[in-house]
Amino acid sequence: MNICIKDIAYYLPEKVLTNEELEKEYDKWDSEKIFNKIGIKCRHIASDNDTAVDLAEKASIQLFNRNPDLRNRIDFMMLCTQSPDYLIPTSACILQDRLGIPKTCGALDYNLGCSGFIYGLALSKGLIATGIANNVLLLTSETYTKHIHPKDMSTRTIFGDGAAAIWICKSSDGGSIDEFVLGSDGSGAQNLIIPSGGLKLSRSNETAREYVDENGNIRSKDNLYMNGSEVFSFTINVVPKLVEQTLIKNNLEMGDIDYFIFHQANKYMLDYLRKKINIPEEKFYLDMETTGNTVSSTIPIAVSQALNKGFIKKGSKLMLVGFGVGYSWGACVVSL
Repeated sequence: MNICIKDIAYYLPEKVLTNEELEKEYDKWDSEKIFNKIGIKCRHIASDNDTAVDLAEKASIQLFNRNPDLRNRIDFMMLCTQSPDYLIPTSACILQDRLGIPKTCGALDYNLGCSGFIYGLALSKGLIATGIANNVLLLTSETYTKHIHPKDMSTRTIFGDGAAAIWICKSSDGGSIDEFVLGSDGSGAQNLIIPSGGLKLSRSNETAREYVDENGNIRSKDNLYMNGSEVFSFTINVVPKLVEQTLIKNNLEMGDIDYFIFHQANKYMLDYLRKKINIPEEKFYLDMETTGNTVSSTIPIAVSQALNKGFIKKGSKLMLVGFGVGYSWGACVVSL
């Protein structure tokens, strides 16, 4: 029996922020320009009272509604988030209680961004392969918009909020999670960061002081900062090699992959990568028009959407590729 992704559910908050609404807020925003550059028309925004735990809970309930007997079979759960409800306790433990999952279930959080889903798959496969768990609930949930200053054009147009719930287990129906390639480079940590809020720099009146960067973006040290040019440079240097290494590790060639699903960062970056790697357009998923960049949830949401739209089907061999904050990256081949 192989270890596989058995099912995926996702949840997007009800509130939607459109490009036209952004255009009204700030004269330097242009709705059509935003869409043409990053491929996003609107994004879902968590309410003031909704947290990453709330979004993950709603995604999980959708998964359990489709699989009524699953709740009592989960024996390990993990939550990938960079917007936890608390520093202490672990959000996954809170979710175990709120979801009514047995107390015999292991639970942990892990802090990763856009590569987080790939890392979660690797951890889940390891837990099952070593006999520690049989049914893993992998959750990805982010409310990045709560980190963003409302006048920061470099990030507010890109990010949206959302969560995904993924059931991973052994199965004999032909699905599989195959080999991984993972990597990290902490020298780029300052290029995608929230400087304050941890124990290195506590929040204060000083960190909350606003400043304007050279591009007219307004933020403080309490907000998300992204050096777009440096992140782009990192991506175009790392991802093509990552795809090649993943093919080699899985003893495959480009033509053996039915479909490529990358982290949905933005349209410009993905178009550039697809052309650089020579991936046929009909084998490459690109659709973030109504979701935006939901960080660790983009890949599971994209897999679910691609299934629903008929781009992929049971038996399809996929390459999944995540990359971003950390810097951190990872890729793997899965068969559905």
